[in-house]
Amino acid sequence: MTFKKTAWAAVVAMTLAATSLSAHADKKELVQKILASQQTALDDMARNVAEQPARQLAGGARSIIVQAVPEDKREATAKQVDAEIRKYLDAATPIVRASAAKLSQSAISPLFEERFSEDELKQLIGMLESPILKKYQGMLPELSNMLLEKVVTDARPQVTPKLQSAEANIRKILDTATGGKLSQGNDGKAAPAGTKPAAKK
Repeated sequence: MTFKKTAWAAVVAMTLAATSLSAHADKKELVQKILASQQTALDDMARNVAEQPARQLAGGARSIIVQAVPEDKREATAKQVDAEIRKYLDAATPIVRASAAKLSQSAISPLFEERFSEDELKQLIGMLESPILKKYQGMLPELSNMLLEKVVTDARPQVTPKLQSAEANIRKILDTATGGKLSQGNDGKAAPAGTKPAAKK
C-alpha cells in the first residue's frame, strides 16, 4: 500500500470516528433531554418508594394504638408516631430521589442509546413535549381521583362484607395463635364469634 493510500485511509478512519463520536454525543444529549422531561415521574416514583414502608408503619402503629393504648393517650401517641414518620420521610425521600436520578443515568440512558436511533429519539422528544400530551398528563390526577372515588362507591357494598369477613377470620387465627390474648385484651368485650377463650392455668 502506498503512502498516499495509507494517509487517505487514516483520514477516512478519523473522519468516520469523529462522525461516530459526534452522533454518540448527539444521542447522549437527546437522551438527557428525555430524562429531564421525565423528572417529575422519577420524583413521584422515588416518593412512592419512600412512602411505602411509611404507610406500613403507620398502619401497624394505628392498629396497636386502637387495640392497646388507653383512650386518653391515643391522640398524643398518634401525634408522636406521625412526627416520627414525617421525620423518616424527610430523611428518606431525598435519598431515594438522588438514587433514582443517579441510576436513571447509569441504567436507563444506555438502553435509550442502544435501542433508539437518533431520529427516533427526536420523534420521542417531540411526542413528550407535545402540548396535547402535557394537557393529558395534567388531567391524569383528576381522572384517577374521580375514577377511584366512583369505583370505591360502586364496589364498597360488595367489598365491605368480604373485608369484614377476612378481618374476623384473621383475628380468629391470631387469637388462636396467641392463646386467646387478643380476646383477653378486649377489656371485657366479647371475643369474636368462634374464638375459644384461653385456657386457665
